[in-house]
Amino acid sequence: MGDAIEFMMADRRNHVWSAYFDEGVYADPISAAGLVRWDSGGRQEWRYSAPEGIEYIDTVYALNVDDGVAWASYYPTFPLLEVRTNGRTCVRTSPVVAPRGMAVHGEEIMMLGGNRQADRLHRCRMTGHEVLLAEEAQLTRPDGAPLKQYARPVGRGRHLYLRGSSAKQ
Repeated sequence: MGDAIEFMMADRRNHVWSAYFDEGVYADPISAAGLVRWDSGGRQEWRYSAPEGIEYIDTVYALNVDDGVAWASYYPTFPLLEVRTNGRTCVRTSPVVAPRGMAVHGEEIMMLGGNRQADRLHRCRMTGHEVLLAEEAQLTRPDGAPLKQYARPVGRGRHLYLRGSSAKQ
């Protein structure tokens, strides 16, 4: 399924999405697309090809997978890429640079991290071609202390799962 896999997530419709980082994108023909969808038998169904005027994927920083759709934010320009299994693809500009995780519900998206602030939450609204920032907040632990370190978040549709970076957190 390629080299340098950054994320691999499946949905309940038997699609597997693999997202890659630069070492695979520049060295392996399978990974070169940056984001690929597979069927349950391991056959490639789709691969990203950047539209004219849009940067290609170098490294996927955040991925969210729900039934029949995946969202990705990627380096170098960090747009929000939305890909549906019916073939519809949308690339939106985003004010959030390098988010670590995302939760998506309808036209709303919550991005975690980004802009070199691991504890920052960005609540945004998606339009046809852009992501608009609506509100920012600080992510905290139950005791009110900032949560600056955590394991890689997992985005599943409207849910974003987090856990501390060690067993003690």
